Parts: sequence; C-alpha cells; structure tokens
Amino acid sequence: MQGFNNQTKASDFKTRDIKVLSKLMPYLLKMRTRVILATLFLIVAKLANVAVPVALKGIVDALDQPDVLVVLPLGLLFAYGVLRLSSSLFNELRDAVFARVRYHAMHLIALGVFKHLHTLDLSFHLNRRIGGITRDIDRGTQSVSTLLSIFVFNILPSFFEIILVVGLLWVNYDIFFAGISLLTVVFYVAFTLAITTWRMKYRYEMNDMQSEANTNAVDSLINYETVKYFNRKDFEVNRYDETMGRWEGVATKSFTSMTALNFVQGAIIAVGVTVILILAAQEVADKNLRLGDMIMIQALLLQLFIPLGSLGIVYRQIKHNFIDMNNMFDLLDRRAKVCSPRAHRI
Repeated sequence: MQGFNNQTKASDFKTRDIKVLSKLMPYLLKMRTRVILATLFLIVAKLANVAVPVALKGIVDALDQPDVLVVLPLGLLFAYGVLRLSSSLFNELRDAVFARVRYHAMHLIALGVFKHLHTLDLSFHLNRRIGGITRDIDRGTQSVSTLLSIFVFNILPSFFEIILVVGLLWVNYDIFFAGISLLTVVFYVAFTLAITTWRMKYRYEMNDMQSEANTNAVDSLINYETVKYFNRKDFEVNRYDETMGRWEGVATKSFTSMTALNFVQGAIIAVGVTVILILAAQEVADKNLRLGDMIMIQALLLQLFIPLGSLGIVYRQIKHNFIDMNNMFDLLDRRAKVCSPRAHRI
C-alpha cells in the first residue's frame, strides 16, 4: 500500500485537502435544495440560540425592579422558553434535512470507487493487497459522513455564532468586551490549528501501520493453508505483533501530545472568560451596567466558548478524515495501463 511521507510539507497537506473538497462538492450539489434548506434552518436555530441570553437579561432586569408587573416577567419567561424550543426544533430540522445529503453522498462515492476498481487492469489487482484496498474504501466512505456532519453541525454553526456573539457584545457594550472575546477566539483557533497540524505526522504513521497490519492479517488468513503447510504461523504472528507494537508507540505519543494541547486550550479560554467577567463585574459595581447585563454577558460567553472547546477534537477529525478520503480518492485517480477505445463498458 502506498503511504504518505511523514515529512510532507504543510502546503502539500493543503493541496490534498483542496483536491478532496473539489471531488466531494459535486456530490453535494446533486441535492443543493436540501443543502440550502439545511443552511437556512441552521441560521434560524443560531439566531434563536443567541436571543436566549437577551431574554434572560430581560427577565433578571424585570425581577430586579421593585414595582415590577407580574405580566412582564411571565411574558419574558414565555419568550425564553419559545426561543430555546425554537433553537432545538430548527437544529433537529437541519439534521433531518441534511441526512439524505450525507448518506446519498456516501452511497454514490462508494459505488463510484467500486465501479472504478472493476475497470482497472489485472496487474493492479495482482500487485495490490485486498486488505489495504478494502480498508481504504471503508475508512474513506465513513470519513465522508463524518466530514459532512462536522461542517454542517459544528464548524458552520460555531462560525456563525461567533459572529453573532461578538457583534452583540460590540453593539450593546464596551468595545473591549467584543475585542477580548474575538482576540481569545483568534488566539485559540490559531494555536489549535498550528499544533494540530504539527501532530498530523502521528496520524499518518498510525494509518500506515494499521493498514499494514490489517493487510498482513487478511492475506495471512486468506492463505491459511499455505501458512500451515510451510509452518509460517510464528512468522505471521511475529510480523503482526511487530507492526502493532510500532503502532502502539506512535498512538501513545499522539495521545500524550493531545492532552498537553487540551490543557493549553482550556487555559486560553479560562483567561479570556475571566478577564471579560472582571470587566463586567466592575461595570456593574460602577452602576454602568445592570445585573441582567452581567448575566447576559456570562451566558453569551458560555454559548461562545463551550462549542469552541471542542474545536481541537473537531479539527483533528477533519484532518484525519481528509487523510482517509484522500487515500480513497487516490484509487479513483488510478488508470488502466491498457485502454482500448473499442472495449465494451462493463
């Protein structure tokens, strides 16, 4: 199996990612109506979600008044419940509408790869190991589903929510609130992307070793009679053990570096939130803001940074899926060595 060079430059990674996206987009455009509808549901869900802290501020401010009318907080409480329900409803509608797009793309891509493999010449199938090919196809098709889910259910909602929250803080409060929030997001994202890209070498090594072990295991079991006849069982077992041992070492390095990354990510968010809340508390103490404003800012920060806390995992999944999909799409780039213009289509 052809593996990736661990020393591949970051520019090569980006080129491959762009190539994968260019091959994936036509499958999405086949159901563009559903894609557009899912996007609209996403926007409505996020607008309702960001409006929840605004309603909460109104409730707190209303209850903080000594002569408050009973109907006012009840109305705001009702609006709060409707907004939360609307956010949940439109998120579920988005998921339901996009489900057909995701699984239809998986279906067409898997079918296309399978048909293409049958068009290749015999030498390709004799020189390639079936275990490695089936592993690439399985990982690639599953990556299509995962990648689409991440973009529609994580990346796009988070990006849109960042714009809404920062804009709301900028319009309603001091520019420092919006500036610190945006700076925290930018620093967090930049750090996450840089370190995660550096860690991708471990994923390439793990993929190659896992595919090698899987290929050896499948070929060994397929040729069980030959292995038995030539008394090669110990050799096959030791070879599999050696490959999995190397995979274990690389996987351990990958996990320990991930824990360090997660700690720094948490520290960045903690510092940003703490600074903003200190500024907000000081404004409340100076009577420039009301208690409801403090609650609203805190709720907005939670909505902003809680999804952001999973960005590292999401970005790693994206990069991993790009790798797996690239391996699968490489099979589509293979061409038969001999092509007859008069050959019948299979």
